[in-house]
Amino acid sequence: MDVSQQLVEELRSAHKVVALTGSGISAESGIPTFREAQTGLWARYDPQQLATPEAFLRDPKLVWEWYEWRRKLVGEAEPNPGHRALADLEEHVPGFTLVTQNVDGLHGLAGSRDAIELHGNILRTICSAERIEVEPSQTEVPPICPGCGAPLRPDVVWFGEMLPAGAMEMASGAVRDCDVFLSIGTSSLVYPAATLPYEANAAGAIVVEINPEETPLTPQAGYTLRGRAGEILPTLVEAAFG
Repeated sequence: MDVSQQLVEELRSAHKVVALTGSGISAESGIPTFREAQTGLWARYDPQQLATPEAFLRDPKLVWEWYEWRRKLVGEAEPNPGHRALADLEEHVPGFTLVTQNVDGLHGLAGSRDAIELHGNILRTICSAERIEVEPSQTEVPPICPGCGAPLRPDVVWFGEMLPAGAMEMASGAVRDCDVFLSIGTSSLVYPAATLPYEANAAGAIVVEINPEETPLTPQAGYTLRGRAGEILPTLVEAAFG
């Protein structure tokens, strides 16, 4: 696809770039978006009713098994050209910050370093009481923390929970200081992440939306590129940096 030469020049000359990614880029690797219908055994469950502290207190076994199913999907997925293009972009831009709403760890597998994971990482396990990372070693479902005996849980942000300490502050600080902001594969509906492109806009950054569909951000974006991240990002990065 063709990309605006003006946008290519803006990206090439940028000293600081922030990229915010949402479920769309992971969907291109075969990972269902959170709100997509469940399949098989899980078809009768509403994911929003499972991803809460209350659900875990009520039925920790059910919630753990659902996340084990989701971990299996993630474990079978591979980074796509969109993930790899962002890792490549990081090598070319002096001040690059990657912020993701995804919990699948695919950015790290693609080579991105120090991504700000706003919603945690499904591949990590923590103690539900002490909130420290623990490597599960028992066959109990869910496993028990060897330190305090509390059930273990995935290290993800559930509905009604705060984001990881400092994550939003780091993201917001990078946004207020960036030259170009890329909004990639996100509906711009999930808060507080949805505030970031507007912060960038208010600070004078060039906001670029890369998404197949129109979103609430579209009217505010300086550039709108319609399509899949795995097709657009490699083309954009190649055009800017060769």
